Amino acid sequence: MEEENFFDKVYAVAREIPYGKVTSYGAIAKYLGAARSARMVGWAMNNSSAKDVPAHRVVNRVGVLTGKHHFGGTNLMQQLLENEGIKVKDNQIVDFPKHFWDPGKEL
Repeated sequence: MEEENFFDKVYAVAREIPYGKVTSYGAIAKYLGAARSARMVGWAMNNSSAKDVPAHRVVNRVGVLTGKHHFGGTNLMQQLLENEGIKVKDNQIVDFPKHFWDPGKEL
């Protein structure tokens, strides 16, 4: 059996993020035992479009939509989040702690 690579592990965690919730690159990295690899998680999200991964639910540690330029359309990431009831203002999630999902506690 082929060993699962880091990106595949990131995608597996991202697929678990519930509708209406968000997590951070760092929280996924920490959950995977690679706490200093938040940037690698970001790179995984950049390459996730064909992998059925809700990448719009992964933001930076303070709730800023840092990956939005990887979504086709100018405000697609924000629109997807708002469709799930998450308010976004100035590219940042409003009331971020309320919407935060921590894979370390939930999985």
